[in-house]
Amino acid sequence: MKSNYKPIGNYIRLVDERNKGLKHSNLLGVSISKQFIPSVANIIGTDMANYKIIRKNQFACSTMQVRRDKKMPVALYLENEPSIISQAYPIFEIVNTEELLPEYLMMWFTRSEFDREACFNAVGGVRGSLEWEDFCNMQLPIPSIEKQEEIVKEYHILVDRIDLNNQLIVKLEETAQAIYKQWFVDFEFPNENGLPYKSNGGEMEFCEELDKEIPVGWKLIPIKDFCKEMKSGGTPSRIEEEYWNSNDIPWIKTGEISNNILVSAEEYISEAGLKGSSAKLLPVNTVLMAMYGVTAGQIGFLKFPSTTNQACCGMICKSVNEAAFLYFYLLANQQYISSLSIGGAQPNLSKALIENLLLIKPTDDILSKNPLKIIIDNFENLTNDNSIVTKVSNLLLSKMATIETKKKLVKINV
Repeated sequence: MKSNYKPIGNYIRLVDERNKGLKHSNLLGVSISKQFIPSVANIIGTDMANYKIIRKNQFACSTMQVRRDKKMPVALYLENEPSIISQAYPIFEIVNTEELLPEYLMMWFTRSEFDREACFNAVGGVRGSLEWEDFCNMQLPIPSIEKQEEIVKEYHILVDRIDLNNQLIVKLEETAQAIYKQWFVDFEFPNENGLPYKSNGGEMEFCEELDKEIPVGWKLIPIKDFCKEMKSGGTPSRIEEEYWNSNDIPWIKTGEISNNILVSAEEYISEAGLKGSSAKLLPVNTVLMAMYGVTAGQIGFLKFPSTTNQACCGMICKSVNEAAFLYFYLLANQQYISSLSIGGAQPNLSKALIENLLLIKPTDDILSKNPLKIIIDNFENLTNDNSIVTKVSNLLLSKMATIETKKKLVKINV
């Protein structure tokens, strides 16, 4: 162990302040993503006076099930107003913040290497709990307080960049939903004079299947007739090492599809894996739908050529404008589509069912002018930026382990 590594226990102490007098009511839990979240516990009939109070710059953690989850849930509380948390969570604070900054310690807890060490030290049967003493014996480098401040500042710049991007993504989602509704539900797309179509006398005709009027020239058709092609994927045999021994071709799993713009894959297969399985290469701008399990009905928009597993349905359109329309159509009708899932223990959407879902196809002129593609492009840019900044922040976290050999932390511009 390097000379400036010290046991965590040398710098922290347990805190056990109870909610006497029921002064606080905001009940929180700690997630495995190391964040405080609103508690979902049933507290009917529970004596809230026994719950612990957590205050600014204090930590809460769970030492249970660390080996099973392969993570130690721990979070730093930064709000000015105290909250309460279950008595099952140990709460601790730093003894002297002039020696160790809370934000610096939280950065250390965020490292994947910390979770691996915690998992290694966890004992206790199937659940694999981490003893408090073993947690306190885990060590970390303690540079000068000035160096800690510098590291924290660098990290916060990156985290703030990601938070800002996520806020912009939320705004884009809201904008996209509003545009989709205005153009394709309310039929108020701009007419030849730039005015809302329906409310300015746009020609409509009655659609018996929908029991309502739609713009003249629009048609109710199944998705299979809207798309140029629809494909499901496949999984190369895991036994054949040559199928997985390279980074030739991205391979998407349903767990990666979560109503999102996909800019990278978690796994890759080889050319041999593609040829030796039912996996199919899908082009850029393919719309994906997860068909099985808890993600059934989730939608993705593919921004790079990729294959998928057999639980994904790939919908290939003639143009990116059509793909953008289909993506937001499926999002707008997701609740209904998910309700169609069948099967036993897990939801199941068949490729045939998806192929025969009906949509109102606008005229080619309207499809070519719709602004949803621009929103998709902005989604992609922000998602790509988050991916890059996340890699840089992970690199910064990894460099904490060797910080004692550095006189000055190298700045990484993004």
